Amino acid sequence: MAGAVSLPIWISTSTSTKINAYNAKPRISYPLKTPRNAVGPILFNKTHSLYPLTIFERSGRHEHHFTPKAASSSSVGSAEEPATKVKFQRSLSLPGCSTSLSLLGTGYREKVFAIIGVKVYAAGLYVNDSVFSRLDDWRGHSAAAIQQDTSLFNMIFEANLEKSLRIVLVRDIDGKTFWDALDEAISPRIKSPTAEDKSALSTFRGVFQGKPLKKETSIFLTWIDPTKMLVSLSFDGTPSSVDATIESTNVASALFDVFLGGDPVSPSLKASVANGLEAALK
Repeated sequence: MAGAVSLPIWISTSTSTKINAYNAKPRISYPLKTPRNAVGPILFNKTHSLYPLTIFERSGRHEHHFTPKAASSSSVGSAEEPATKVKFQRSLSLPGCSTSLSLLGTGYREKVFAIIGVKVYAAGLYVNDSVFSRLDDWRGHSAAAIQQDTSLFNMIFEANLEKSLRIVLVRDIDGKTFWDALDEAISPRIKSPTAEDKSALSTFRGVFQGKPLKKETSIFLTWIDPTKMLVSLSFDGTPSSVDATIESTNVASALFDVFLGGDPVSPSLKASVANGLEAALK
């Protein structure tokens, strides 16, 4: 690859440090291949953190941009969602999936109670890397353009490739309350529910009813294809089994739209996913 340089880099810093990946010769920690189109320095945040790919620091905020394929092969095994500090593995192997999935972006969900915004959970979207070969029409597009392009997100949903949303609770919540909030977002997106849709929603609801969901509980919503979705709960990381199978195109599509449609419940997640897509499709 013309112009690309592979540098063995070991970085540990406790201050906001700018490091030019082409000219600097920092201490070593893990191998990093600089992106072909890299034009700026690699920045590291103010805590002892390691980032294998580009991070830009703007107005005191850190915006994470990473290429899923490169991230999954890095020895750095997780990425932190900035607002909640929840860490997401860069690669996951989930029940029912034919291959491991790569982290594409993270965000958080906030609810307003008495005019105060309260963070409820962090979320990370994982995809099968093969999806990028289906998105050639969007190569070179900016994150802002990607974020507004519904046809791209429709293409990701309709691809017969696994993708999964991992939700990590950042506070205790009972299962009924969690489901009621989710159902409140899903149901209006299904205009005329069929008997199949109603059965699928009942199965979906049953996963959460009567369950106290503690802080750090993970909920995995995995689309196997546009007609089938798996639901798994885990109280200690990656799930070992599937708690429910949801077979309804309308329910699967509505749920995807809840998080990545035109009016997402977590704008930060969709923005982060758009950044990840921009990096992956350069």
